[in-house]
Amino acid sequence: MAGQVAAGRVAMLSMHTSPLAALGGKDTGGMNVYVRELARHLGLRSWQVDVFTRQQSPDAPRVQPLLDSNCRVIHIPAGPPDKLDRRQVFQYLPEFVQGVREFCAEQNLTYDIIHSHYWLSGWVARELQRDWHLPIVHMFHTLGKMKDSVAPGPEDREAANRAAVEQEIMEFADRIVAATPLDRQQMLDLYQVDEGKIVVAPCGVNLDLFRPIDQQEARRRVGVPPERRLLLFVGRLDPVKGLNVLLEAMCELSRRLKPWRAKDLSLAVIGGDYESHMEALSDPKCLQEVRQELGLDDLVLFVGPRSQEELPYYYAASEACVMPSLYESFGMVALEAMACGTPVIASRVGGLTYTVRDGETGFLVPEKNPKALAEKLELVLTNSCLRRRLGHRALQVAESYSWDIVADDIEQLYRELIPDYAAPAGVGAARGSRRRTCDEQAT
Repeated sequence: MAGQVAAGRVAMLSMHTSPLAALGGKDTGGMNVYVRELARHLGLRSWQVDVFTRQQSPDAPRVQPLLDSNCRVIHIPAGPPDKLDRRQVFQYLPEFVQGVREFCAEQNLTYDIIHSHYWLSGWVARELQRDWHLPIVHMFHTLGKMKDSVAPGPEDREAANRAAVEQEIMEFADRIVAATPLDRQQMLDLYQVDEGKIVVAPCGVNLDLFRPIDQQEARRRVGVPPERRLLLFVGRLDPVKGLNVLLEAMCELSRRLKPWRAKDLSLAVIGGDYESHMEALSDPKCLQEVRQELGLDDLVLFVGPRSQEELPYYYAASEACVMPSLYESFGMVALEAMACGTPVIASRVGGLTYTVRDGETGFLVPEKNPKALAEKLELVLTNSCLRRRLGHRALQVAESYSWDIVADDIEQLYRELIPDYAAPAGVGAARGSRRRTCDEQAT
């Protein structure tokens, strides 16, 4: 920002997925939002943030400014310039590291701290640290051992070396950010890690974007008929999100409701597309049976990906947002829905047990339990007073999760780790021997 002295320079690593990527694909979700919003808010506080990510399109610009702050997204060639499954990316990490080094040397860039996201970026951070001698802040977002524990089958398990690399990151990172106390405890239970390294800092929500909208206005915006009651699922294409459980619950719910009440009900699925969802689901048979039995051809609507700007209208148009996940380290979708005044019905797993307050902002149900999920859905759909009360309280709770609060926490970590940071944000400070130019680092 013109006229301001940088508070510091951050090399932020999001190797396998870009903060600019459209949400709803297999490897795009809450982490993309987190990296983008954190970088933007740090930039607004005069930090200069470069987000390094793998180039996934031959047309991607090398450097792309990030919205209205001191942030840039830098696309580094590593492997084919195309979208890859995250489990195929590890082999391209050395190429990515070299690309970051070369970019820095060309631009004569220096940084004060490395902030990596996800285990792949953690590996990259260690390689850069060997040259740059900078502190590392790392956030896993999800843990490989936790994801493997809920994987439906062998083909859904994480990369074979993920847990080992995560253990290494636990050892060399200077600080590890956990989204919730449970996330922190899972690290302590499953890995060898110094508990003093782990700092709990929750995720945030953009309260300017995600806000209450009149339901009828929202319905008109997204094309929902006035008489239609809409339930909503928002999530990337991954079995861990539990969409197959929700579809079974929709079948159970349809049979529980009287036929005339079931006919005005739809579930909108945002993320992926119809064909890819069908490939990912283990048993869509119940949907075919319900369609034949009750004539509910539009019980489930596969909407596909939607932009962040469109999502608030879908949340506001819905009676409830449903998160039947098998594992969530936090659950940013729940927070977005709550900020729009929409109740959330979610599995009693991981970070959702902190984000969603059972009986207050929504309901928590046992995971993999379609009947329990259907019971709570029926309760919310048939009790308008309860639904309004839950939505009102959800909005109040969400307002305490602004990105400014998250940026406060992360900025404090940076100040602790940058050894000669001696001035408040916005005031320049001399840096000592840990700052070297990339030309010097390359020699």
